[in-house]
Amino acid sequence: MTVNLEVADGVGTIRLDRPPMNALDVATQDRLKELAEEAGRRDDVRAVVLYGGEKVFAAGADIKEMQAMDHAAMVVRARALQDSFTAVARIPKPVVAAVTGYALGGGCELALCADFRIAGDNAKLGQPEIQLGLIPGAGGTQRLSRLIGPSKAKDLIFTGRMVKADEALALGLVDRVVPAADVYAEAHAWAARLAKGPAIALRAAKESVDTGLETDIETGLAVERNWFAGLFATADRETGMRSFVEEGPGKATFL
Repeated sequence: MTVNLEVADGVGTIRLDRPPMNALDVATQDRLKELAEEAGRRDDVRAVVLYGGEKVFAAGADIKEMQAMDHAAMVVRARALQDSFTAVARIPKPVVAAVTGYALGGGCELALCADFRIAGDNAKLGQPEIQLGLIPGAGGTQRLSRLIGPSKAKDLIFTGRMVKADEALALGLVDRVVPAADVYAEAHAWAARLAKGPAIALRAAKESVDTGLETDIETGLAVERNWFAGLFATADRETGMRSFVEEGPGKATFL
């Protein structure tokens, strides 16, 4: 399989495994969607790490495969391409991307689907599609501009240039830079910490933030308000408040 899901201690690692560069061909895209949906359903997965291995995250789409497609073929495929990445973005649990080496084109777009991005000091990110006479087609024009702002996003999309880890951090494209050898351990630790949190509240927080970014503030506030009130019906809310009153903040154990 070109993508695998491994679960341990509440953390599901979605691992790209298509050597040498983890090119995202159609089969890999479809498998990614399948495993993202599985991770979202599974009760033993409480947080997710996206990982491409020690050398490369994902160098982009399979260009040879795309070259063989004409307009009619891509009209059909474009929605499935976006749907595979959207499935990752909509995993209702915390998701962290562990980025080593190249994260270009579709690889960068996949990292954008995470809630948090930890990059190795050897990472290089970018949206080089313009150099192929194309634009990003797996969410890059939308997610990148929402993350780092339209002007900075246009710089990367219009030029197709790659940025190294330090510039990616300055742009807000990644959230932390660590030695390349430590990327997966750092990402897993972040995910493992959140895997111990209140699952429904984390889902509510993620949905509220993401919905608010995609709509007007009144709709976002309504989503927040409904989730906030609804959480008062959960056992985690009872546990958290009881622990706060009896033991002080930050000591609750959630099941």
